[in-house]
Amino acid sequence: MITQKMKNRIYAYLLIMSALLIAGSLISYFSGNITLTSILLIPGFVALATGVRGYPKVKGLSYTLWIFTAVVVSLFYPQYLTSVGNFKLSRLITPLLQLIMFGMGSQMSFNDFAGIIRMPKGVIIGVISQFTLMPLIALGIAAIFSFPPEIAAGIILIGCVPSGLASNVMSFLARANVPLAVTLAAVTTLLSPFITPFLMENLAGQFIEVDFWSMMLDILKMIILPIVAGFIFNLFLKREAGTKSKFIQLVSYPFIMILTGLVFVRAKDATMAQFLVQFAKMMAVFYFLPMAGGVMFLRAFGSDGKLMEKILSLISMVGIALIVTVITASGRDSLLTVGPLLVVTSILHNLSGYTLGYTLAWLFRMPEKDRRTIAFEVGMQNGGLASGLANQMGKLATVGLAPAIFGPLMNITGSVLANWWRGKPVKDESSPESETRS
Repeated sequence: MITQKMKNRIYAYLLIMSALLIAGSLISYFSGNITLTSILLIPGFVALATGVRGYPKVKGLSYTLWIFTAVVVSLFYPQYLTSVGNFKLSRLITPLLQLIMFGMGSQMSFNDFAGIIRMPKGVIIGVISQFTLMPLIALGIAAIFSFPPEIAAGIILIGCVPSGLASNVMSFLARANVPLAVTLAAVTTLLSPFITPFLMENLAGQFIEVDFWSMMLDILKMIILPIVAGFIFNLFLKREAGTKSKFIQLVSYPFIMILTGLVFVRAKDATMAQFLVQFAKMMAVFYFLPMAGGVMFLRAFGSDGKLMEKILSLISMVGIALIVTVITASGRDSLLTVGPLLVVTSILHNLSGYTLGYTLAWLFRMPEKDRRTIAFEVGMQNGGLASGLANQMGKLATVGLAPAIFGPLMNITGSVLANWWRGKPVKDESSPESETRS
């Protein structure tokens, strides 16, 4: 039987091994031996990603390091990660993103939107900050560093999407206002079909052609409908909602699908018959299927939310890793050209979001917990959505590069900032909004 002491030794040996392998890969790289570099660097990252799990303070970085491992494999062996036979792996990005968003929806409820009433000041400041600061910072970076047009558009795209689930996790770790974080993520996500295409058309339109209605349709299909499906699944699995609330939700969701169908007609210049076919498909996949799934899961496993959360978390982690891997492999040539500078600007974009988000909240005299929350919500974006949109635009290898780089980097910076703030407990602060949370 392996004791804890033996495990600790194994983790320590793995970290030592990773240091030696990565150092050896650097030496071989500068010596011009690329083959040996890959042979040393990939196991070096594998050892590092495994070794950090033995140390609580950095254990949370393990998944991000696995992402970097996948990126390294993609850079050295892209030919194996773009297609399998005649099947292009990029075709998996949209369904994977939909599964991730379904998981997000299944862990949410209408209560997550109650924060709009309880914390209106924080929600208003957070939403406005999210959709002004990051897009403008991205536009400034794209202009200053003179990236190729499609790369610049990708930087702006990552600035125009809403915040993701990672920001909620970081708010929890940083002892910030988690209810406000969840509300902001929910509200900005629901607003994204309207705001993201508008911002992209007006800010990135100078670099690439942006079709407002097509992008709105893509966001509705990749983000909003899967989240609705998650809501419905949750209704039939957990059965926590009252009869009245359940009835209202089930009646209202088809209207979202009608809206999506109307956007489809506008984007594709579709006929009434095509609209009806699309509506029927949406009802089958995003309405009736989640109902059946929720009932079947309930009968098979009971209302075990933790089991479902584990399954969906695993799907999300694998899905994000695969998305980043495919994008990196597809855009390898562009990444080798602008990669180092794109990494620097991604970090600049990310850190500027934290700094300006926190500062703006401080200027409005918000409590410290709310400042931390808004910093994360502004600085951390939904890289998966940005990647999915780049894929739908047919520009995964260029527009998709900035989201692929930004995602892993923001998890590293977010983890560092969250752990630093965690070591600085927040004193009780009296404010109307903090009282609603006590």
